[in-house]
Parts: sequence; structure tokens; C-alpha cells
Amino acid sequence: MSASSDTPSHGAGQTDQSNFSDVILERLGQLHPKLIDLSLDRVHRLLAALGHPEQKLPPVVHIAGTNGKGSTLSYVRAMAEAGGLKVHAYISPHLVRFHERIYVAGQDISEPDLVAILEECERVNAGAPITYFEITTVAALLAFSRTPADLLLLEVGLGGRLDTTNVIDAPAVSVITPIGLDHQQFLGDTLVQIAGEKAGILKDNCPAVIAPQDDAVRDVLERACDKLGAKPTFSGQDFHAYEEHGRLVYQDDFGLQDLPLPRLMGRHQIDNAGTALAVLAALPPALSERIDDDARAQGLRTVRWPARLQRLKTGPLLDLVPEGTELWLDGGHNPAAGTALAQSLAEMNDRDGKPLHMIMGMLETKDATGYLQPFEGLARSLRTLTIPEEPGSASAQSLVAAATRAGLTAQAAQDLDHALQDITAITAGTPARILICGSLYLAGQVLRQNG
Repeated sequence: MSASSDTPSHGAGQTDQSNFSDVILERLGQLHPKLIDLSLDRVHRLLAALGHPEQKLPPVVHIAGTNGKGSTLSYVRAMAEAGGLKVHAYISPHLVRFHERIYVAGQDISEPDLVAILEECERVNAGAPITYFEITTVAALLAFSRTPADLLLLEVGLGGRLDTTNVIDAPAVSVITPIGLDHQQFLGDTLVQIAGEKAGILKDNCPAVIAPQDDAVRDVLERACDKLGAKPTFSGQDFHAYEEHGRLVYQDDFGLQDLPLPRLMGRHQIDNAGTALAVLAALPPALSERIDDDARAQGLRTVRWPARLQRLKTGPLLDLVPEGTELWLDGGHNPAAGTALAQSLAEMNDRDGKPLHMIMGMLETKDATGYLQPFEGLARSLRTLTIPEEPGSASAQSLVAAATRAGLTAQAAQDLDHALQDITAITAGTPARILICGSLYLAGQVLRQNG
């Protein structure tokens, strides 16, 4: 789509107000009356006026999908950097600071550089209508075009076919991570329709890596590859990734790799890591050969991707729960993410028997009932929150109703602190496992609150 599902007012879109970039971003958010407007015309216009920075980029890995985009990107980045490559990366939304979105040759863009690039785009755009996500994506591409790097990892904001990032004519690799139901109001009501939109990033004669998919989705992607002449590599057919004896085994036509398990938690991360390894294999040899087995192992051990089944081990929020209680954070927000998350928490429960208690906030456009259904019989209690300062948040009371439909008993909480105190009271000081979940916007606020 031509905009991501975030705006400057969203919780994960808030930044330190001492930054001048915040003032510019607020202005840019007023340039178009709609958050999402399905067209690439405005993007192409501004890119042309800026001298086509999208044509002056290092090799691009373009990543679309419903779940796993950010994790897959993080694995590729960690392994490539461990191999000595300079990497650009573009993600959305951010968690704490906007600067996280634009990762330039190994670090988040600096405040002075961000201000300069935003001001240039604003000046060249000259007040013409353009969405917030469109103009900030153009700013990122401009920044990437001016700093040398070996690789650019470009994450789709929403959809694929009409997403603002879909201005790269010949990516080094196109990647489609698992597709599920999300953003139906923009992408369609069925997996087949959504898959058709995601397939829009596939390009003629370019390599494509396809993560594990529902059979109907896989059929759509296979037909799209055939029609375009793309060169696909399919999970479960051309490559396999699985856990064996506490190790990650990756196998493709070139052989077998025995690697450490990824640092990120959850069985689904085996699939994401496998997809990333397939991406490395699909890169031009001049790049892939620089990322040897040692670099791949180091990247898997050191990868970081906050708010994806992340355990909070320090910070003031830990002071609100009994000693021995685990506090976990996850930003997944659709039914497929709920299924993967519930599976991971169930496996933890099988190992140690710690009861699971949940705290959830979610945007009102999301399927809260579908997200919560996998937790039926697993979660001992659920507290719901209205995400503070987030106009798109579902109310805590509406989430209680969604939980009831999913077969869970829930209570609305005043805020996060009260939710933690409520859970502490019902556990009577017995160590438990608490999961804060349902939204990247809530996750960003939690990370800020926890320092």
C-alpha cells in the first residue's frame, strides 16, 4: 500500500520531543487527508524530483508478508554484518524513536542527518499531497542512496503491490514471509486476495524466497512466479529448516548446515531463520560468499529484534512483580501471530509449569477474538488495556468482550501498572509468567516505560 498502518500520533510513532525531527514529522503528517491512499503516483513524482534515488541503491532484499518480516530482516542483517558487509535497513513502524526505521550502514540514522533529509524532501515536495509513510519512505531511500553499503534490506509497510517500497525494479531477492489475515480492509478478506497483493513485489527474472505458506497461498505465489518469470525458492521444497538435538539444521540443494539455534524465542523463529538463510543463498555470489558458516552462526547467536517474544530482565516494571516472575513482551497482533505465540508459551509451560497471565492492548482494526482464541485453556487470567495516547486503540471493555467470544475470562485494567498489581494479587506472590501483548504500539510504550 502507499502507507504503513501508522502515523505520528500512534504510540509506537512517538519520539523524544526534544528532537527537531518530531516537528518536521508532525508537519509531514498533515500533507494528505488520508492515512492510506492506494497509489504510487505521488511516490514516483517525488522520487523523480529528487533525481531517482531508488535507482542508486546497493542490492536490495525486498521483504513482504504478514508475519515474520522484521525477524527475517533481522537475521539477514545480523548474519551479513557478521560477515563484514555494510547493511542499510528500512523497517516500520518503530518502537521508541522514528530513527529506528532508517538504519544506515550499521546504525540508526542520526538526528542531524534525519532532519536534513526530511527537510530536503519537504522542500522538494513543495506542499503537494503525499502521505506520511510515502514521504518518509522516500526520505529513507534518499539517505540510503547517499551512503555506500553492500546491501539494503527493505521491509514492506503494508501489502506489497501498491506499497510505497515497491519502486525497486530489480531487487537482488524478493522475500515473502508467512501470509495470514491482517489489514483486510485494505488487502481483501481472504488469504488468496491478500496473497495476490503480497505477490506484487515479485519481479521478472529476479530470485524470490518463499517462506512456509498455507496451500492456497502457495498456489497463488507459484502462479505469480510462473507468470512473471521470477525464480522462486520454496520452503519445504527447495530448502528446509528444523531443530535437531538443540541445533538449527538448514538444508538446500547446496548441502546441509549445522548451526546454533537462533537467539529469538519461539518455534516460528526456526522458520524465520531458515527463510533468512535461503535469502543469503539467493544473493549474488559476490555477497553470499562473504557470509560464511562462522558469520551465519554468529548472526544467529547475536540477532536482536525487540518486542518479539522478548523477556524483560531489568527495569522498573520488574519491581512491580514478585521475584521469580517472568515478564515477556510481544508485539504480534493478528490471529497467526497469536497462534505462534500461544504455541511458544505452551511449550514454556510444559517445561516448568509456570502459569501464564496476560495483559493485552490492541488496535480496534485488529481481530482480537481471533488473536486470543489460541490462548483458551492456557492463560490463567487476562487484563485488557486501552493503549494510552493511541486514538486507534480498542477500548479495554471491547477487548473484554472479544476475550469472552474467544473463551477467555478477562477484566479491564486502568493501566499497565494496575494490571501488573492485579496479577500479583491473584498469584499471591507465587512466581508466574506474564505476557504483555497485542500491539507494537503498546510494546513501544512498555519499552519506554521500562527504560
